[in-house]
Amino acid sequence: MNNNTTPEAVLKAAEYYERALVLDPNNIEALVGRATVHTIFGAALMGNDSIPHFVTAEAALIDALSKNPQHATAHLVLGSVYIFTSRAMQGIAECERALALDRNLASAHAFIGQAKQLLGRGEETEAHVNEALRISPRDNFAFWWMNWVGFSKLRLDRFADAAMWFRRAIENNRNYSWPHFGLAGALMQLGDLEAARAAVQHAVALDPNIKAVYGPRCCP
Repeated sequence: MNNNTTPEAVLKAAEYYERALVLDPNNIEALVGRATVHTIFGAALMGNDSIPHFVTAEAALIDALSKNPQHATAHLVLGSVYIFTSRAMQGIAECERALALDRNLASAHAFIGQAKQLLGRGEETEAHVNEALRISPRDNFAFWWMNWVGFSKLRLDRFADAAMWFRRAIENNRNYSWPHFGLAGALMQLGDLEAARAAVQHAVALDPNIKAVYGPRCCP
């Protein structure tokens, strides 16, 4: 699970977690692992429908927390599920609970930043992500965090800052489509239409189903 975030690697991790749960249905680490896998599937849109993944993840986490209410990572992953399913305030509360139990959970800081962006408080996102990067500068999911800052800057019309963060995300993981798409929006606003079109082409090459969820202002 910690070696790679490609669909193939996550599927292999899912297989091992399921095998562990066959051996011991009450294994909390395996329950949290199952939830993490399904949260990644849902958030990264690796499948055709993200909702069943989030439903499965939430059920596994509630089961895990019923067995061990003090499991910090379970609270963290549940917080991420809430954030990805339009329950940002609940997500922040779960991430804060996770940090109260383990202050070194870098992802909890990043998810709080993403939740605040979704609540219209994107000016706060960068500080939370920077704290996550301070704790875990080489984190496997750092490219997600950087991408979130990029979109927060884009929504604040801070296009040069957005482009910088998107480029950082791309350097961290060149195979994730959304930073390329976000970079296209920032570059278009900065007047570099040729580079913006190239960024769109990279995004579409990586994910032909990517949708222009931020509208024409972000995508040439």
